[in-house]
Amino acid sequence: MTTKTQRARLALRFVYALPILGQIARDIATDKENIFYALMIFVTLIILAVNAWGIVALAMSALAMVPVMFTLLLMITRG
Repeated sequence: MTTKTQRARLALRFVYALPILGQIARDIATDKENIFYALMIFVTLIILAVNAWGIVALAMSALAMVPVMFTLLLMITRG
């Protein structure tokens, strides 16, 4: 008997292999409600960074989100 196993694409396997982000990505892939926990952790980290380093941390996090928003806008225009 042959069993056919499904393998994740190369990009997904690369993301899953990352130490912290891989675990979060696997959790989100199994249960879609986990994305809200990940977003809450992200917002909490930004708040703690602003507490520690001030407005510079807020500016750097906004600068890091530019490619994400650009990709989101492209996805919206493609339909």
